[in-house]
Order: sequence, then C-alpha cells, then structure tokens
Amino acid sequence: MEEEASPPGLGCSKPHLEKLTLGITRILESSPGVTEVTIIEKPPAERHMISSWEQKNNCVMPEDVKNFYLMTDGFHMTWSVKLDEHIIPLGSMAINSISKLTQLTQSSMYSLPNAPTLADLEDDTHEASDDQPEKPHFDSRSVIFELDSCNGNGKVCLVYKSGKPALAEDTEIWFLDRALYWHFLTDTFTAYYRLLITHLGLPQWQYAFTSYGISPQAKPKGSEGRSKRGCF
Repeated sequence: MEEEASPPGLGCSKPHLEKLTLGITRILESSPGVTEVTIIEKPPAERHMISSWEQKNNCVMPEDVKNFYLMTDGFHMTWSVKLDEHIIPLGSMAINSISKLTQLTQSSMYSLPNAPTLADLEDDTHEASDDQPEKPHFDSRSVIFELDSCNGNGKVCLVYKSGKPALAEDTEIWFLDRALYWHFLTDTFTAYYRLLITHLGLPQWQYAFTSYGISPQAKPKGSEGRSKRGCF
C-alpha cells in the first residue's frame, strides 16, 4: 500500500488501495480529528498457499475468501484520533493472513489442563429459528477458523457448518464473544468485509450484533448488557 514502502516488484497502486479499502481511507483522512490512517503492507498470497491450506484442513476455501487472499495475504488498517496534544489509537480493521487462519480448538482457547472442554460449554437451548440460523458447534459438527481476534474482545470466525470434508458453500461468518456465545454476522465473507469497513474498526463493534450490545467502556451511552459466563 502507499502508506509504507512496497517490496521490489510488488507495485501496489492507488486503484488497488481504493478497491481494497472500498474508499474508506479518503473518508477517514478527511474527518476532523482523525490522524495516522495506516495500512500495513500485505503482499498477495500465492495460489499454492491456498491449495496447501485446503489440503491441510480438508476444507474448500470459499471463492470470495480466495479472491481476497489473492489480493492481499491478510489485512490490517488502523487509525487514531487527536485529542488536545494526544494521539489516541482508536480504529483497527484486521483479517488474519492464511498462515494465521487457524482452526479454533480446545488448546487455542484455554491453557489450563483441567479447564472444561469447549463441548462442555455447548448451549443447545439456542438453536435455529426464523431469524437466526443454527449456531456453530465446538465438536466435529462444525469446523471453525479464526479470521480476527478482535484485540481480545472476542473472535470473528469462518465457520463450516457441516464438518469435514468441508465445502465452500457451507460457510458463514460468526462472532464468538468473550462469554463463548455465538452471534451470527453474515452469510458470506464479502458481506462481512463490508461490515468491517462500514464500522471503521471501532472497538467492540461486533457486539452491536449481540443482544446486549457494545460495552459501556466502548460506548459510554450504550449497552447495559453484561456477559453471563466467564471470559477466556
């Protein structure tokens, strides 16, 4: 990208930048008080990296996810605000690189040897309804990959709903909050990426899609809801 020097031969252009960020850089840079709009350089992934990921995980990557990685191997855009003489980091938009698109497992969630398994925390009281699809499962019924760690505020996940071998058409994007509850975000990665850009990477924006909303710390006039279970 233009904010950082490109490696020899990469040659990112302004149209490429505009396409990747959907033009949001211009909006941020023209907003009063916004400063230090930065995109961390991510070269395109090679096709063999995608094939290797699919073979390793026995999953077919959705076409829109493939196209994204063929444009950039992950995404990280940040911006800050200036208050008086202080620069305060605020927005952060991120998508993991292919190497960090790893399966969510017991070991990736807990470090204590006697901690409950993720399957132990299954809550089958919230199944599919007219306005909410069936939630992911921590057992073999679903295959879950982390797209974004949300700076410790939860995890945005690419979820294969039918186990392995996993097909591209069986994917959805879900948010796993700190209390280990699932919240549906979008049917496709493309739709999620547009949500990410639209919300400008504001802290905890994913909680707007939960029943209890954004925390008072992130939104002073906002949500009063609190999580019901322990945090990971």
